[in-house]
Amino acid sequence: MRRLAPWVLALAAGAAGAQSGAPAQGPAAGGLPVYTLDPTHTFVSFEIRPAGLSTARGRFDRKQGRIAFDRAARRGEVEIEVATASVSTGVPAFDALLRGESLLASERHPTARFVGERFDFEGDRVSAVAGTLTLRGRTQPLTLRATRFACYANPLFQREVCGGDFEAPLRHRDFGIAAPAGVPEEVRLVVQVEAIRQ
Repeated sequence: MRRLAPWVLALAAGAAGAQSGAPAQGPAAGGLPVYTLDPTHTFVSFEIRPAGLSTARGRFDRKQGRIAFDRAARRGEVEIEVATASVSTGVPAFDALLRGESLLASERHPTARFVGERFDFEGDRVSAVAGTLTLRGRTQPLTLRATRFACYANPLFQREVCGGDFEAPLRHRDFGIAAPAGVPEEVRLVVQVEAIRQ
């Protein structure tokens, strides 16, 4: 977090972005409180660890979503969507390769979507979110495990904010991706998320 004025400006920008960042078709709230993703504190990243080489990391810069969540009832639903063409590794040539037809196929499949339908809890803390990931037109089960999770009353928004760090292994072949030689079968998906109660 930044300090004082920059910190306040970042939070205000996050609140404004969160108001417009929900997808047109969010999860059915079913009477649950609705939280909107704060795009300034939400990132979908991945790690690729080739044998004997340094870890390659990247993230998707454009994302949106909503969460319907009730800690007391231990229920929730979530939908997060990313634009696959917004993949960014810091290496333009690598980004172009990832967007290509053999990997993310961004032209044919411009979005990837995670829909979570079951929240697991340890006490009042979310420990995992189970659902499905749709990537390259294929839908597969995916469980995001929480490594951190908490909620607090944000003094600037005067609303509750919940967030945490989640991760899951992805097998690229499950989504029709033929990885180059030397790339491991699994990619580590990392999701950092904060959401503001509406």
